[in-house]
Amino acid sequence: MRISLIAAALVALPLLAGCGSDEPKITQADLSKALQDSGLKDAKMADCAAKHYVDQGISQEGLEIMTKPGTNAQAADPGTMGMSQDDATKAHAATEGIMKDCLSPN
Repeated sequence: MRISLIAAALVALPLLAGCGSDEPKITQADLSKALQDSGLKDAKMADCAAKHYVDQGISQEGLEIMTKPGTNAQAADPGTMGMSQDDATKAHAATEGIMKDCLSPN
């Protein structure tokens, strides 16, 4: 009986995991579009930058700040841009990758 309950819980876990949030997940494409909407007109550059930010593992809250112009960034600490310290560290690391990979003259 106990094994049946554990098995049922394991089967239901992936279904319940998707029910926790009503907010849509911000994707790499969403971030690229936000970068383009905020003035980065080169779509290839925006795609490359968005990939670096997402691959760096910035949280959904951090990505939300990045996609919403003027939310917290203007009044926030310039070092974190309104993000958590962890997300700001990841964003800085992503920016280094962007400088290396996305701005190269290839």
